[in-house]
Amino acid sequence: MPSSGMKTYGQRAEIHSTSVGKELLKLMERKSSNLCVSVDVTLSSEFLRIVEEVGPYCCMIKTHIDIIEDFTPDLIQHLLEQKKKHDFLIFEDRKFADIGNTVKLQYSSGIYKIASWADITNAHGVPGEGIVKGLASIGIPLNRGLLLLAEMSSAGTLAKGDYSAEVVEMARRNKDFVMGFIAMGKTEGLEPSGEDWIVMTPGVGLDQKGDGMGQQYRSPQEVMEGGSDVAIVGRGIYSSPSRIAHEAKRYRDACWNAYKERMK
Repeated sequence: MPSSGMKTYGQRAEIHSTSVGKELLKLMERKSSNLCVSVDVTLSSEFLRIVEEVGPYCCMIKTHIDIIEDFTPDLIQHLLEQKKKHDFLIFEDRKFADIGNTVKLQYSSGIYKIASWADITNAHGVPGEGIVKGLASIGIPLNRGLLLLAEMSSAGTLAKGDYSAEVVEMARRNKDFVMGFIAMGKTEGLEPSGEDWIVMTPGVGLDQKGDGMGQQYRSPQEVMEGGSDVAIVGRGIYSSPSRIAHEAKRYRDACWNAYKERMK
């Protein structure tokens, strides 16, 4: 997927087309972190405990808010307090995949009201461009950003090749809202001069290669050398409850050092 060559995150903030993308790039430079922590647990207390421990080391917290079994609006308030305290953005990994009017309601309404608190969300391109238009009608007035799923890290994924190229073109037609992609790295030849996309890559691990359920892990060095900008890490950080902060720092350092190596 497209990235922006040898410019630093701070330099890229000057040319990026979305305000939330600019904010993220500046935050990454300021905090020396390109780590996004995916907090995929089912209880509010555990969720907030992990966020508190990883917050100092990450640029972003990724949520799956609909897996929280004891969800109340208070959880969001506590999350926003942690965001302010630790200086990170919030990415709700909703993977919208419906027609424009439906996703517009899913994004703005229901019990989660995602658009009211998530800086960033994402969507599949399968339904066509209407999905971007529907989400943008809610997100742009709230200064939100959208990632399109161009590739996935699971074995057997169909999101690749021509499909990925079509998703890139969809993004180009909606630069006021689409800030980048979920992808495995950079695809050559798709980025004109002066264009900036933020590429976020899941499936990053330091100690394992898979989870037995289709997830495939790559090292921070592999994803940064491949053109990614943000490494998404989940269970590798919080699988051992007594070592969460230690692992968050370890991953933060590994991902940032891989970025610095790429910049040499």
